[in-house]
Amino acid sequence: MRVLICDDHALWRDGLRSLLETRGIETVAEARNGREAIELARRHQPDVVLMDLFMPEMDGLSATRELAAELPGIKVVMLTFTEDDAHLVEAIRAGAQGYLIKNLEAEQFFAALEGITRGEPALAPGMARKLLHQVAQPAAVRRPPAHSDLTEREREVLNLLVEGVTSNKELARRLIVTENTVKYHVRNIMEKLRLQTRAQVVAHALRHGLVDGSPAPQLGRMR
Repeated sequence: MRVLICDDHALWRDGLRSLLETRGIETVAEARNGREAIELARRHQPDVVLMDLFMPEMDGLSATRELAAELPGIKVVMLTFTEDDAHLVEAIRAGAQGYLIKNLEAEQFFAALEGITRGEPALAPGMARKLLHQVAQPAAVRRPPAHSDLTEREREVLNLLVEGVTSNKELARRLIVTENTVKYHVRNIMEKLRLQTRAQVVAHALRHGLVDGSPAPQLGRMR
């Protein structure tokens, strides 16, 4: 994995780079603000950008929007101290693949990075609940027509994603199917909803009331 670090605090960048090195993860470049991050991402084409939220010249949200539009193959993960619900929602809408808090344990951090490389969002169940409180609308709101295109199985997958079950392996275990089958269903969901990331799918599902917010049940065999 090749990573670009974007943070305006030099000591934090140094510490994060050293931490990544302990797992053999290469830091290809370091940026002090969003504008530098975009320029360096164009030049180095990293796999992941670890993006701070608040920075001078260009903040993390603005940089994430530009990166998502120009370089969609690069995964952006917000790495910040703020747990503010509004910032979480805006980051996902901007195209971030994840939203991590800087005080999390190292093992949790590396597990999230590994999931990101497999296309899984770095969104803990608690973060999914924050999205629910921010973007869920009253049940009376009509669902856009595209939502009716989702199959029963795809809705089951969607419920699990919202509950925080984002690992392909865990989704496969819960559904009693293969990981390739899980990927197939998730890809279909994203295509039907015209979204690019799983994190955006979670936010979209909560915003439009596609799930009821109750824990997803243990699911049976693939039909």
